[in-house]
Amino acid sequence: MPHPRRTRPLAAVAGVLAAALAVSPAPAAPLAVSPAPAAPLAAEPATGDTWNADLRVVDSDDVNIRWTDAGLRLADAQNRPAAQRRPVAEGMLVTAPHPLAVPANRVRADIAATPGPGGAVEVAARGWRSGAWTEWQPVAGGAVFDQPVTRVQIRVVLTAERPSATPTLRTVRLVADSVPAVAAATPGLTYRVYATREGLVGGTTANGHVIVSRDHFVALPSARGLAPKNTGDYTVRVCTTTRSRCEYAPVWDIGPWNTRDDYWNPGGVRETWKDLPQGRPEAQAAYQSGYNGGRDQFGRVVASPAGIDLADGTFWDGLLLTDNAWVDVAYLWTGTGTRGRIGSGPLNIRSGPATSNPVVGLAATYANVPIECSVVGQSVSGPYRTTSQWNRLASGHFVSHAYVSGVTGTVPAC
Repeated sequence: MPHPRRTRPLAAVAGVLAAALAVSPAPAAPLAVSPAPAAPLAAEPATGDTWNADLRVVDSDDVNIRWTDAGLRLADAQNRPAAQRRPVAEGMLVTAPHPLAVPANRVRADIAATPGPGGAVEVAARGWRSGAWTEWQPVAGGAVFDQPVTRVQIRVVLTAERPSATPTLRTVRLVADSVPAVAAATPGLTYRVYATREGLVGGTTANGHVIVSRDHFVALPSARGLAPKNTGDYTVRVCTTTRSRCEYAPVWDIGPWNTRDDYWNPGGVRETWKDLPQGRPEAQAAYQSGYNGGRDQFGRVVASPAGIDLADGTFWDGLLLTDNAWVDVAYLWTGTGTRGRIGSGPLNIRSGPATSNPVVGLAATYANVPIECSVVGQSVSGPYRTTSQWNRLASGHFVSHAYVSGVTGTVPAC
């Protein structure tokens, strides 16, 4: 059964608020916060790359936002889609990436904003390094990345608890510089979590995507791994526990249950519930062990240990599931190495380099897949080329290179 609730953006890091309601009990596992003030740039000399975020350009990857003479505001402060049960209006703006003159690992900001009564303004940044984006990090106090980045992108979220609230963002002045490096994240994190079916066809995800029948994406309970609409910047590989089926799918929504639970991160990085073991969703701990009194961050009694939501196509067609189940999830942006983008999907992934080999899962459109190496196999015509090259993914599965673009790095022969 799908969740009778909606996940949706809120003011949090780069903010989202999910209204996750109860689902059927699961078996045991088999194995409006106001923004913190930004650190003033005057506190430290602005010796790095300095620029102003362009808040005037509103395009297809932005949600319920508009530029006015007063500044950036919600396009409709009463916009509360039927699928989103909590009475909060949000808007999201994602700026174009800003190329840095010199690589840097920190971004700071001066923010001129008026949250308004019951409103909030949140600004987050991410950086491009090693062929992939970092997670979104709040710029309040400075966003520090695990290694120098060459491009920086800014995300703004405006939230209004009531229609009379008018959160307004006027300017965001940024500086990118460097501080002593922090420890890199563990590559290729994979955890077993409980998966539930999202459903909600016709609803709108946290990144503005309108859900269609048999859609292919996932939801995680944190904005830190939320991909902008029509991108696979944050992609997971989700597999059945037997590894008989897998799907590579982008993270396009927030939920289930919590919205600040980046449970895949270690305690020193994890935004909330820092005392829980890495890889343990708060909802799972609440459901199984009575953690936090058995409640989520909003005080609701947790009725399932869910740590990931699957869109219907991912659930039914990618994994061939018929009910909620435990799955193994790889959070691919925590890994390293060459990546490629699926240009037309859902694409069959196979056990070998030919269409005669069994289908072992799917790769959604826009998914960023990790490529280990390539082999010569059956010639295939696809949206990008006709080729006999097949890419072996980190799972040991294969996809035709005819459907892959945007390869970062070198693909060696297997």
